Amino acid sequence: MSGLIERLRKGYGKKLVSLHAWNGWIVVILALTGLILIGGFWRGFLGEGRVWIKWAHIVVGIASILPVVYYLLLAGKHWKQLKQKPWQRFNVLVVLGLLLGWFGSGVLLWQFKAVGPAVSNVALTVHDLLTWIGLPYIIYHSITRVKWLKEPNRRTIKDERKDAESASLHPAAGSPQAVYTRKAFIRGAIGLGLAVTVGPSFLKWLGTSLGSVGGSQTIDKLIENDANALIPAPQPLPASAPPIGGGAIGQFRVYTVTPIPSFTNADWSFKIDGLVNQSFQWDWEKFVALKRTVQVSDFHCVTGWSVYKNTWEGIPLKELLKLAGVKPGAETVKFYSGDGVYTDTLTLEQADMDDVIVAVMHDGKPIPSDLGGPVRLIVPKMYAYKSVKWLNRIELIKGEHVGYWEARGYSNDAWV
Repeated sequence: MSGLIERLRKGYGKKLVSLHAWNGWIVVILALTGLILIGGFWRGFLGEGRVWIKWAHIVVGIASILPVVYYLLLAGKHWKQLKQKPWQRFNVLVVLGLLLGWFGSGVLLWQFKAVGPAVSNVALTVHDLLTWIGLPYIIYHSITRVKWLKEPNRRTIKDERKDAESASLHPAAGSPQAVYTRKAFIRGAIGLGLAVTVGPSFLKWLGTSLGSVGGSQTIDKLIENDANALIPAPQPLPASAPPIGGGAIGQFRVYTVTPIPSFTNADWSFKIDGLVNQSFQWDWEKFVALKRTVQVSDFHCVTGWSVYKNTWEGIPLKELLKLAGVKPGAETVKFYSGDGVYTDTLTLEQADMDDVIVAVMHDGKPIPSDLGGPVRLIVPKMYAYKSVKWLNRIELIKGEHVGYWEARGYSNDAWV
């Protein structure tokens, strides 16, 4: 009977070890793919491959619930074994909370179209917060649990037998206390290293993602570092200052496929050409003198976040097209970014929507370079990859053109 119990105990222990390893690999894969998905360099470098990485992140994220369910089937017995070990119980609860939180918020982000922008916006913040807190915790936990760092009273019988044999062969070898001392030192060093490397980035994220609820505050911070140097600054209409929307609610996230460009009066211009009756090219001074209007709209990113009640000021796209005159053969409106790489399109019917605007101001302030200024397209009813940043050219063309992200797997129909 005792032999059977011992075999069952060893089998149960192997299951827990295997479960721990699977969870570790899942977290590693999710961390790597997640960092690639948010990294500006990788967004541009991988091209269409980013779509496959996104789906790998989603599939592995969904699969991450399986080890959790399997552990819950074993949890009753494991919990009894940890009765006298409150720290290990706490650790189990933390890890389970992280895994379930990541899974739940990840599913909501995956199904952001079904749950709506309000829910997915909260889910993204929760997902990020769990990552910033949980990933360093799991790294610390994983590194400090390697065999040679275990405390003597937590080592297995097999480990102790090896130590006894080693001590008999090498009487001068260090005592278990020396192992504890090394463990304590290395654990402290690892913890300090994670705090130094992760801490500043976490505090920066916390300040921007949680501390800046108002979009206007976000714009103020970005304007301080605006790389553009264009004069004169556009003067807001009365409806923009104060903004009739009451001030944007939410947090803009800066995604780019190239380094953020900057412009001066000497190198900036705005052009409308192609299949039009009259081509136009304005310098900055003439462009900001064009008649502008003000509108309030929400801004939705396809990655799941939103900024609500934005007050945009600019020229309605339909008015610019009316000014240039669209020739009968034109079928598509093509937009060019000043980064020299990004393009996207709207059909003539989509371009005729009243709320599509070529914006120069947000909440009564110039649009900073980080958010696509000095001029960007705003298409409120579509996801933001259609709202081309650093817009400096509009071309009317025959046929279709495949935009930057559409060529990399995104839908050409970007309706929210």
